[in-house]
Amino acid sequence: MNSPYYQSNQSMDKYIPFNKPYSPGSEFRYMEIAISRKHLSGDGIYTKTCHAWLENQLYCRKALLTHSCTGALEMAALLLDIKPGDEIIMPSYSFVTTANAFVLRGGVPVFVDIRSDTMNLDETKITEAITSRTRAIVLIHYAGIACEMDKIMEIAYQQNIYVIEDAAQGIVASYNDRPLGSIGHLGTLSFHETKNISCGEGGALMINEPKWIERAEVIREKGTNRSAFFRGEVDKYSWVDVGSSYLPSEVSAAFLWAQLEDAENITEKRMQIWEQYHRGFLELEVKGIVFRPVVPDACLHNGHMYFLVLNDARTRSRLINDLKETGIQTAFHYVPLHNSVAGKKYGRTAGELPNTIRTSERLIRLPLWVEMTQDQVDLVIDAVYSSLGLKKKHKTFFSGSTQQKDWRTSTQDMKKR
Repeated sequence: MNSPYYQSNQSMDKYIPFNKPYSPGSEFRYMEIAISRKHLSGDGIYTKTCHAWLENQLYCRKALLTHSCTGALEMAALLLDIKPGDEIIMPSYSFVTTANAFVLRGGVPVFVDIRSDTMNLDETKITEAITSRTRAIVLIHYAGIACEMDKIMEIAYQQNIYVIEDAAQGIVASYNDRPLGSIGHLGTLSFHETKNISCGEGGALMINEPKWIERAEVIREKGTNRSAFFRGEVDKYSWVDVGSSYLPSEVSAAFLWAQLEDAENITEKRMQIWEQYHRGFLELEVKGIVFRPVVPDACLHNGHMYFLVLNDARTRSRLINDLKETGIQTAFHYVPLHNSVAGKKYGRTAGELPNTIRTSERLIRLPLWVEMTQDQVDLVIDAVYSSLGLKKKHKTFFSGSTQQKDWRTSTQDMKKR
C-alpha cells in the first residue's frame, strides 16, 4: 500500500488513520427520501430541519446552511460590508480561510499571538492591535475549547467593533453555558469530513443580530430576494444586492441531518476517547515531556481534537515519524499565517508572536474518531511513550461518562418537526 502513513510491514488491522468519517446509517434513508421528493437543490425539507436544530440547540437567532465554513465566513465579510483597508484582528495560528474570506473584500488581516495554554487568540493582545481602521475581531475556538469570550466581547463593545466566532471546530461546545457561535455577532460552523458533525463538505452561518437576517438570506441566494418570494412576501424575485451561491444541496443536508440527529452519541464517544488520551498522557506531562490540552473552567468542549505539545520541533518530528513507522497516522497543524507568502502580502502583524511560532513547531494531533476502540487508543498511547523513551505503567480505560451536560432539546423532539 503506497501511503505516507502506512508501512508495508504493518498489517492493515494495525493501521490507525488520523481521521475516519462516521456513518450513523440513517443518512442513506434520508438521502433516498430527498431524492424521491425531487428536490435536490438547496433549502428543502432537510435544510429546514437542520436550520431548526441549529437554532434550537445553539441559541442563534438564525442559522443558514452553506456549502462550507469558508462560504459562511465570506458571507460574514459581506454582511459587515468589509471594504478595502478595513482591518480585522485574528490569530495567526488559524486556517487560511479565516483570513482569506476578508482579504477577498479588500480587508487587512491583523495577526496577533495566541495563548500558550489553550492555543486560542490571546485576549490581552487585542487592544494594542486596534486602530481607527479596525472593523472586527475574528477568533477561532481551537480544538472546540472556547476563547475568553467575556473579555473579548467587552473589548468589542467598548471599541464598537464586531466579533465573528469561527467555531468550525466547536459545535455543541460552550462557554459559561453559552453555545459557541452564539456569543459573537456572527458565528460559523464547519461540517467538513474532519469535523465532529460532517456531511463531507458543508458549513453554516449563525446570525445573532436580527438586523442581518434578511440580508444574509439575499447574499446566500446570489444576491436575490428568492427566499422572500418563496415565503410569499414578494410577487417575484430579482437581483437586489451582492451575493453568491452559498447553498448546499438537499442531498448534503439529508446526510447532515443524520449526523445532527446523532450528535449526542457522537459527542459522547469522542469525549470518551479524548478523556482516555488525557489520562494516558498525564505521566508524560508530570515528567515535563509533553504539554496536554488545557480546558478552562468556563469551557465545555466537544472532544474535537487531542493534541500534545512537545518540548522542541526535533522531538515532534521524531514522534511523527516513529508513529508512522508503527502504522499510526498523525498530523501537525497550522503554519502561521503571518509568515506565509499571502499573509505578508495582504496582512500585518501586531507585535511579536512567540506562542504562535512555538506551537506551530511543536504541536502534534493524534487520531480521534468515533469508532476508535479502547485498544486502538491504548496502542497510540503506548507508541507515544515508546517513541519518547518511556513505558506506560498502566492501561487507561473508557470511563463510561463525560463532562457533557444534558441537551437543550432532545433529538426525539426534533424528529417531530
